[in-house]
Amino acid sequence: MFKENDRYLIKTPTGFEPFRGVQKKIVDSLYTFDLDDGSHIKCSGKHLFLTDLGFKKAKDITKDNTLTGKKIKSIVVELGSFEVYDPVGVENHSTYFSNGIVSHNTEFLGSSNTLVSGGKLQLIHYIDPMIVHDNLKIYEQPVKEDGEKILKDHLYCICVDVSEGKNLDASAFSIIDVSQTPYKQVATYRSSVISPILFPTVIYNAAKLYNNAFILVEINNTPQVADIIHSDLEYENLLKVFTGNKKPQQLSAGFARGVQLGVKMSPQVKKIGCSNLKALIEGDKLLITDFDTYSELTTFVAKKNSFSAEDDANDDLVMTLVMFSWATTQKYFREIVNHDLRKQIQLENMNQFDEENLPAPLIDTGLEEFYGGLELIDGDLWEKADSNQTYAQYTKESIRRYER
Repeated sequence: MFKENDRYLIKTPTGFEPFRGVQKKIVDSLYTFDLDDGSHIKCSGKHLFLTDLGFKKAKDITKDNTLTGKKIKSIVVELGSFEVYDPVGVENHSTYFSNGIVSHNTEFLGSSNTLVSGGKLQLIHYIDPMIVHDNLKIYEQPVKEDGEKILKDHLYCICVDVSEGKNLDASAFSIIDVSQTPYKQVATYRSSVISPILFPTVIYNAAKLYNNAFILVEINNTPQVADIIHSDLEYENLLKVFTGNKKPQQLSAGFARGVQLGVKMSPQVKKIGCSNLKALIEGDKLLITDFDTYSELTTFVAKKNSFSAEDDANDDLVMTLVMFSWATTQKYFREIVNHDLRKQIQLENMNQFDEENLPAPLIDTGLEEFYGGLELIDGDLWEKADSNQTYAQYTKESIRRYER
């Protein structure tokens, strides 16, 4: 989240200065510095402080350093999910005071190497969940008819990113309403402690709630989650992926050899998914409602030939959207949702081009009247014959007419 500022000044080493606004982020580690004057400060590991050795990141500072002349009594590092707030766009020297310590201005939201442009990130409008239950955040209830009869044309898709459940990364899924475009994120789940044995039940219950949603599971770490959903829970709407004959992975109905119970996040799948995710979000074809997802997008940056989270950040929810974006390019997905998003985007771009460009003008040269009814075609004059004239009759009459 980014909150614009147009009325407050911030204290800096050179006086009070304007600043662009305050940026809110979600980080997975929180550093607390207790200082000898009784004060303390909390921040992310990437926050820059002025030390006796110049500006250093919080994660690189030790008790041997000082913070703007203050001695450090203790440094405590907590792991989990934390909200941090930083002023950005501080003018002049890009420094400011926080708790009497000189901090360096943070990078502005959505730097040039984020997957989604900074301008678009600032326009994303996330909302508060309607219901939060055991890490499941519901932003929109499933659409059903009266009497709990499920709407056949109201479809949902759940994309699942699986972790090992060891507090390293998180198991997560996003529920997307795919009934119409723009697609919309209606619920999310994220937990770093749930085991792969219990996770399938959470996914299954969410899928049953959302009209027997289609489920696509990432199987890089372990196929156990997909296996349990398919075999133990006997869930029918688990999306399969065909991998035979050395072809790229393709969504499949699951009735052939070489079919697996989920998608492997290969470099090719990730490349296609990232490219399409950027197009969907920036083209307003996928609406993000969850703040945690939004926060991850602000730190999902280019690294070498791919994209991933910055240091001290995570991308579990973003990866569920990368999987979904890859799925939208698949023929089988288009058959399920009964519309071709690629063609729709292409048609809208063509319509936009037509609107932005003037049509070719119609110019009356007066040549038809000047040449006495003759038509000028490719530099030659032509005269139209009557329908009852043969070619020979027309030729003879034309010769007599021009000899006069």
